[in-house]
Amino acid sequence: MATTPPAALAAYTPDVAAVGDSLTATALLGLVPLATFFVLLMAARRPALHSALGALLAALLVAVLGYGMPLQLGVLSATQGLAFGLFPVMLIVVSAIWFYELTVAGNRFEDLRRSFNSVGRGDLRIQAMLIAFCFGGLLEALAGFGAPVAITAAMLMALGLPRLTSAVTVLVANTAPVAFGAMAIPITTAGTLTGIPAEDLAGVIGRQSPLLALFVPQLLLFLVDGRRGLRQLWPIALVTGAVFALAQFWCSAHFAYELTDVVAALAGFGAAVIMLRFWSPTTPDDQRSRVEAEPLTGRRVSLAVLPYVLVIAVFALAKLRLGALDVPKLLGTLTLQLNWPGLYGNLLAADGSPAASAVYKLEVLGNPGTLLLLSGLLVMLIYSRAKDSDRFPMSARIGLSCAGRTLRNMRTAIATVATVLALSYVMNQSGQTLAIGTWLAATGGFFAVLSPVLGWLGTAVTGSDTSSNALFATLQQTAGKAAGIDPTLLVAANTTGGVVGKLISPQNLTIAATAVEQPGTERILLRKVAGYSVAMLAVLCVLVALQSLPVLSWMLP
Repeated sequence: MATTPPAALAAYTPDVAAVGDSLTATALLGLVPLATFFVLLMAARRPALHSALGALLAALLVAVLGYGMPLQLGVLSATQGLAFGLFPVMLIVVSAIWFYELTVAGNRFEDLRRSFNSVGRGDLRIQAMLIAFCFGGLLEALAGFGAPVAITAAMLMALGLPRLTSAVTVLVANTAPVAFGAMAIPITTAGTLTGIPAEDLAGVIGRQSPLLALFVPQLLLFLVDGRRGLRQLWPIALVTGAVFALAQFWCSAHFAYELTDVVAALAGFGAAVIMLRFWSPTTPDDQRSRVEAEPLTGRRVSLAVLPYVLVIAVFALAKLRLGALDVPKLLGTLTLQLNWPGLYGNLLAADGSPAASAVYKLEVLGNPGTLLLLSGLLVMLIYSRAKDSDRFPMSARIGLSCAGRTLRNMRTAIATVATVLALSYVMNQSGQTLAIGTWLAATGGFFAVLSPVLGWLGTAVTGSDTSSNALFATLQQTAGKAAGIDPTLLVAANTTGGVVGKLISPQNLTIAATAVEQPGTERILLRKVAGYSVAMLAVLCVLVALQSLPVLSWMLP
């Protein structure tokens, strides 16, 4: 053994018929890690981190004992996935949450919340819709990971909405924005894993999720006040949903896709504010808000909105191409590209060339996490020099304190997502995902109908559209290629399907029940929202199937 070169000893090429020369047997064995994850999470009720670790161990065992992958390559695949899970995935998420925490620490978030409360001319139903949908969408864009549900549920209770109604309303509202949540990290993750440009995926998703955004505000009115609320207030719900949907469509394809939800939430809210200047709702006495918001000065409202306007400006500048000035190219000059040590050159493609997946790439300056950090620093600077900084303190010490608190609070989520990405890389690079995808492709064109279901299942179980894409994006791509369906469409469908799985995930149900001070009501909430989740999933399945055919293929970019 000592005379054999390490590279020759470790070389490995994935084989979709590694088990008994059978694609079916190989694919079924490849499903074991996913089954392990779901059984540990749902049946054994283990925490997501423990379930991911168990699935990672199962994936390594399947890779080594079943597929013949050298152990050292399996471990190296896991380390590459772990690194990607930390940078850029969790860098973006942590930066986004820190950015949000800055507004809270500086007391500006309270002004923003009160601005949403003050709109609606005292009509509880309009306020509930705008808070759950627009403000929740803004929180999903920057924070995600349950924050929109927890914060907006408490706000709806303060308005006077019943506890369980508040929980159901925010769960249903937390659908349309999810694909672009936390600075569109589900899309970024899917793009990196599959090699499909994230901008292309975002463009397709921007022709799917806006369909939900168009109708969700109407549904929220029905949840809050039944048919009466829908009959009396449908015009403002239609305007809010339509503007939100149009902003999602435009921004996902023509602007910075990472900012899609920020732009859509602000646009939808702004459209509602403008409409209420010319249109007055019919408000029954039993639907008047209990909250009488203290009037805010224009300056305080401007400073409350400033961080979100600023982050839009920073991302817009990062995308600017004007004559000889190419900012993306300039930012891309500092890019870390690393042939993963020990893996690159030993993990081989079918033609014997080094597998491209063994190359780790991190854009340092143009990364959304870096841009968010820069935006946060600018916010700190502006807030610290504001004339009312004595009432709304901000300093470097407060900013660092926020960063430290964010890291502490996110440590379990960071470890979980990084482990799920390690699992994904082992399954992808060992050939498990390739075998499953090739096997599922036998369904042919019908797979387009099933595609959103995988995303729905992944998010429903993990509580994260990012984790769902980590598990299934490459599988969708493989199945699409084998079945002759556009892989970009199917990977996008995985993301959009995950959107409607979010409202039935145990994690979200628990957050909602806790936020409305009704722990133990998760089963009640599940019964109330499951039908909406399945109905929206059915709509998406039909939409994706038609988009895969000439009937609606014109919708795709």
